[in-house]
Amino acid sequence: MMFVSLRIFGAFLVCSGLAQAIECKVQKFGETQFTLCRVDLRREALHLYWKDEARNPYGNLPALRDSLAKHGKTLSFATNAGMYQEDLSPLGLYVVDHRQLVPLNRRTGFGNFYRPPNGVFLIDERGARVLTTQEYADTSPHPELASQSGPVLVHQGAITESPVMNPQSTSLRIRNGVCAPSPDAVVFVISDSPVSFYAFAKFFLEQVGCGEALYLDGSISSLYAPQVGRQDHSRDLGPMFGVLSN
Repeated sequence: MMFVSLRIFGAFLVCSGLAQAIECKVQKFGETQFTLCRVDLRREALHLYWKDEARNPYGNLPALRDSLAKHGKTLSFATNAGMYQEDLSPLGLYVVDHRQLVPLNRRTGFGNFYRPPNGVFLIDERGARVLTTQEYADTSPHPELASQSGPVLVHQGAITESPVMNPQSTSLRIRNGVCAPSPDAVVFVISDSPVSFYAFAKFFLEQVGCGEALYLDGSISSLYAPQVGRQDHSRDLGPMFGVLSN
């Protein structure tokens, strides 16, 4: 699995600028094209964003970029970070700088977030990883950063058995997700055209080499990656992942 990951990442396009560790590439799998961005946590800090200093949701990627620029900060990468409610607040667990702002959501309900199993992407003293919600509740980690979403696409090296993972499904959407092929690397993937849950999960498993992967969202999925010409202007977003230029 590590060999697969290293082989793939060797082909990434490296973002220009000094000491950058955001690498993006466009890759075709079957009939679908995907954009992948890899964050090297040994050289870059991954952040979560939701509200600005006036406590208003940023709402979209360009607004986040512009707000950071006013404070002399340059956004080099960003994407939506999980599902949210109508007021743009995170639907599930949300942890920033070791502070839990929204608790773990263990309720049942309708929609993709509640498809079993759902899960959490987190960074803690062990590095970056994806846990199911049950695993998170059982182990009670103390993350520096965490975002809950669902469903989990890949778990323990296999595509999950959620009903939405039917290989014959005709439900096609633009989709994005996240995985950690190693504790110090995070890979974000967005499909460049509509794709099924199963095909999306299969890409993470077979092409990215991730034994655990988490779905972030569907039709609103957005990417800010100027190095590959992506500056998406999606409708209102809730929490967002971001990396600043050094």
